[in-house]
Amino acid sequence: MKNFVLLAPVVSLLLLAAHFLRAQAWVLFGLCLCLPALLLFRSRWAALAAQCGLLLGAIEWLRTLVALASARFALGQPYGRMVLIIGLVATATLMSAAVFRLPTVRQRYRLDPGGTASR
Repeated sequence: MKNFVLLAPVVSLLLLAAHFLRAQAWVLFGLCLCLPALLLFRSRWAALAAQCGLLLGAIEWLRTLVALASARFALGQPYGRMVLIIGLVATATLMSAAVFRLPTVRQRYRLDPGGTASR
């Protein structure tokens, strides 16, 4: 059960990797593929790197949402469903970053409320 909560960040990072693959952003694609592997290391820096990647990923989803919605609006095409879907993906990515606030995950990666590693 403890490791099951890490499924959300892994899926979110893989979804971001697919997004960057489609955009042919190879460096970001590779980075998003590597971040889930970092979660195998039970260290503070690995958790913070994954969390940072997820937060930046949520911002990327919002940037994509604005760009696509603007283009569809300008062309007079429907955009409501697309806004809903990408908005939910951005929210899920943001909530995946919040997984690192759970007590079991904080213990696994030696995170404490003050942000320093407990020994």
